[in-house]
Amino acid sequence: MIDGAEATQVTFVGQIRNISHQATNVTYRLDDGTGTFEVKVWIDSEQSNLEDPNSMHSKLSENAYARVWGKLKIFGKRHVVAHIIRPVTDYNEINYHLLEATMVHLHFTRGPLESLKAQSNGANGTNGGQQAGGGGDDRMPSISSASARKVYQCIANTPQTNEGLHMQDIAKRTGLEVSEVLKAGDELQSNGLIYTTVDDHTWAILEI
Repeated sequence: MIDGAEATQVTFVGQIRNISHQATNVTYRLDDGTGTFEVKVWIDSEQSNLEDPNSMHSKLSENAYARVWGKLKIFGKRHVVAHIIRPVTDYNEINYHLLEATMVHLHFTRGPLESLKAQSNGANGTNGGQQAGGGGDDRMPSISSASARKVYQCIANTPQTNEGLHMQDIAKRTGLEVSEVLKAGDELQSNGLIYTTVDDHTWAILEI
């Protein structure tokens, strides 16, 4: 449970305190600042990656930082079964993770940011309905492309993790061709409205 909300799929950044190689899995003990947690990578499904000297796993070492995506499991004790674990190469990601954790905590304890903005606008006597209806258009005065607006609205209004949405997912949700989504993404990036996350075609809203 995180602030009263049930969590099953998680992603977090932590420092590797220990690496234990077993016959069936590799167990990483990570410290995310709130405590230590075991992260398991099963060898039967990841063996080729674990043996490849160029793989992400070979670059993981004790005291290094790593990001994990995985599923919470309880077998004897609570742990995470990792879908992906990779080393942190940009240390800004550590600060980003701490800020994101703060944002999630505030979301569950004080409510969504949109509702807080609406309350603030109502208290100040401003037209909150108009702002809510704009859906972020006030940040795009120089964007004339309808596809760019559609892509921005899709990313902004779709529930997601901190990794954002992939262009294939955006294309399915908006009904646009992938080439249109890619062009719209380039337009939004050039205007500083979105940024790439795990790869060049996965985007998230650049909050201001």
